[in-house]
Amino acid sequence: MTDILEAASIRLGGRPSKEEAERLGEKILDVATGLFLTDGYEKTSIEAVARGAGISKRTFYHRFQDKGALFAAVVHRIIENLRPAAGPPLYEGENAEQVLRRLASLMVHAAVMPSILALQRLILAEARRFPELAAAMAQEAATVEAIKGIAALLEGEVNIGRMKLTNTEFAALQFMQLVVAIPQRRALGLGTPMTQNEREAWANDATTLFLNGCRV
Repeated sequence: MTDILEAASIRLGGRPSKEEAERLGEKILDVATGLFLTDGYEKTSIEAVARGAGISKRTFYHRFQDKGALFAAVVHRIIENLRPAAGPPLYEGENAEQVLRRLASLMVHAAVMPSILALQRLILAEARRFPELAAAMAQEAATVEAIKGIAALLEGEVNIGRMKLTNTEFAALQFMQLVVAIPQRRALGLGTPMTQNEREAWANDATTLFLNGCRV
């Protein structure tokens, strides 16, 4: 199959532009992401990725040392894309309860998105082979930022005497786990998946339980 990178070089009379090189890199990662999430690591071959991206294996190896390096790039890109889209400030509201209920609703629905569940299954399957990727998933930027944001919100409540907490970051992590863990486990097949209404009710009930445990 015609190599896109070589075709670009011929068309331009030299090396491909930076924009074309970036587009090609994204296309390779798009194809690899679909194959890894659908077929798993073992069944995804470099040949299949190259064929799907319309490149030669030579071009592939110019960009990635091997399949493991490609897998790492795919996982890190998915993790970066977990950051919430730009929009209204997540941690602003009339009061802490309103903000936490909104965050709980967003988190519980995001946790069961098909792409997130597929990534969870893939990371769990390959955790022994790629422990650094499992660690990266646990410490991905969106989660770290969310913990810090919730912790700051809780700290404000402590400072005005509405809550009694000694470690707000620990409390923020527990809030996230309380909201997300069971709905996601059930969505992964460890129980009956929740409906959208059930997830919304779970988010509200989990928030109420958390607030009752924190308030003075």
